[in-house]
Formats: sequence, structure tokens, C-alpha cells
Amino acid sequence: MTLKKIYIIGIVSLFLFSCKNNKLDIDSSNVNMSINYVNLDSLITKSDSKNLIQNHHRLQKEMTEIYEYQIGYCLGIGRVSDTAFVNSIQQFKNDPFIKRVENRIGEKFNNVSIYKEHITQGFKNLKFHFPNGKTPTSIAFLNSLFRSNAWSTSKEIGIGIERYLGANTDVVKELPAESFFDWVKEGMNVEYLERDALCSWIMTHYVPENETNLAEGIIRWGKIIYLTEAAFPHVEKNIIIRYSPEDYKWAEENEFAFWKYLVDEKLLFNNNERDKSNMLNDGPFTIGLPEKGPDRLGQFLGWRMIQIYMEKNEISLQELIKVPYNEILQAYEIKE
Repeated sequence: MTLKKIYIIGIVSLFLFSCKNNKLDIDSSNVNMSINYVNLDSLITKSDSKNLIQNHHRLQKEMTEIYEYQIGYCLGIGRVSDTAFVNSIQQFKNDPFIKRVENRIGEKFNNVSIYKEHITQGFKNLKFHFPNGKTPTSIAFLNSLFRSNAWSTSKEIGIGIERYLGANTDVVKELPAESFFDWVKEGMNVEYLERDALCSWIMTHYVPENETNLAEGIIRWGKIIYLTEAAFPHVEKNIIIRYSPEDYKWAEENEFAFWKYLVDEKLLFNNNERDKSNMLNDGPFTIGLPEKGPDRLGQFLGWRMIQIYMEKNEISLQELIKVPYNEILQAYEIKE
């Protein structure tokens, strides 16, 4: 056998070995998945009075939590008589700004089949890793009046599709600057829609919130993002973490500097809620660090910690979510 053939065989073997050991590169084609999708926005805004009341009573029974969230929190109607409900919806529909928002929703989301397909595939991938894991019975597309991207109840997901119209859409530009900062509007990108739906469900049902210090919060979020990556293993990494390509590159290049900052400032085992919020929550940037960097660097670092841990350990995702945070923390290595 020639050296050239040996080299080619070696490369092929290495490639196959890498694929085989990529825990997220799976075939979920045999996984059964049934999710009921509902266009709640259309049922509310495009029904006449008779059908509106019928839909109202039906949805109160079929999608209790998500419907009450939509009607009570987003629209501020609450539990009222049928007549008052119809009048409130009519006022909502007649508002000039709402009319234009609905027009933009209709233009951009006239066909949501591709989003349904991607979300369903994401849940199939997740169920491959968690055969007995919980999945939503229903997913509703609705107009949240710019209150929420995606949120999960005990068995449903609501997606505020107006939050994905894009920063350059006229109705988004008109949102008051004192409530909707530029960085908030820039995040209203449709490429995050499917990712947000899965991430919302994962953080609600797969990775419980029980952290006391910053390190626990960082690693909890690392698990959430890693499971989101498992749902969409072929989606760009910056989409998974909800960064622009430039912000993702910055986070990669400054991973060591951020880690050193946490260590030097003795923040890892701090249980101060403000520090946790600064490192993990949405914002224009990560407070305490250069403003040219992205927000939520704690989430990014946690994700990197989980990736490194999974590279070193042959365990399933079911086992991963049970691994104590200090074990993952000790396995993390980063060089300048």
C-alpha cells in the first residue's frame, strides 16, 4: 500500500471517527413527533363576532395557559363577558398602529409552514436524546404587542411573531425608544425564531432553575444553550447563542480574557443577583466589560464549558443535565 493511500485512508478514518463521536450529529428520521400549530393571531383578528366568541370559548379550554397569557397579559382584556370581550378585540383591531402591525405580520408571515417544519425537526432531534422528554402539545403564533419572543407553559409555547419583523420594519422603528432600545430592536430578527421556541422550552422543562451563585448560573445556561444546539446541530453557532457573526467572533477571541476577569474579580462564587444579571441577562453589552463586546457572555462561557466537558466525556445528554456544576467547572481549560 502506498503512502498516499495510507494518508487518504487515515483522513477518511479520522473524518468518520469525528462524525461518530459528534454527539449532536444524529439521525432523528425515525422519531415520531406530533405538534398542533395554531395561528392565534389570525383567529383573533380575522374572525367575525360570532366566530370570535366560539374561538374564545374553545381556546379557553384547549390552550388555557397560553390563551390566558395572550388575552390577559398581552392584550390586557382578562376574564370579561362575551360582549365586553368582542368590544375589546374590536378596539384592538381598529387601532391604527395595530392595523399596520397586523399588515406587516401578514406580509412577512403569510406562510409559516417553514417555521413549523424547522421547529418540529428541532423537537425530533431533542427527543432523540430524550426519548421520554416532555414536548409541547401546541404551539401558537400570536401578536404579543411586542411583549415576548417565545415563552413556554406546562404544555404549550407561544411565539410573538411581531417580535421577528426585523429592526428595519417601519412599525418596529416606531416603537418608543425609551422602552425599546436599539439593541432590543436589533434582536427582532426572524433567524432566531425557531431557536427561541426550542430554547424557551428547554429552559422551562429540561434544565431547572436552582442556581445560587454565578458559576451555577453560567453552567445552567451552558446546558440550556448546548441542548438548543443539539436541537439544531447544523445551524450557525452565532444563531444558537443569539449573536451577530461579529459578536460571536468577539466572544470567541475574548473567552480567556472573560474567564480571567471572573477569576480575578472573584465573581464565580458570588451570589449577588446584580452580578448574575450583568453576566447572564440580555442587554446592549455585558456590564463590567468593554462595550464593543456582546451581552450574556456568561451564557457563552457556560456553553463553551459544556462543549469542552462533552468532548472529554462519553456521556449522554440525559446524563449531562445531572452533572454537578463544580465537576464541569473543574474540567474547563482555556489558554491565553
